[in-house]
Amino acid sequence: MEAKEQQEIDLDKVYDYAEFPDKVSGRCNNCNSAYFKSSVKGGVFLRECRECGMKKSI
Repeated sequence: MEAKEQQEIDLDKVYDYAEFPDKVSGRCNNCNSAYFKSSVKGGVFLRECRECGMKKSI
């Protein structure tokens, strides 16, 4: 559990929600913000944190 908390988040990478679910539902894993911008490309829903830029496909 401790090792997962220390995992560095690469803000250039798009994480898959199935592999990396939110630690706190509806909040960014990196900065805990609940402020996102969303887009859909090719049937993939992409959520990007407006605070730190972490991206996650939902």
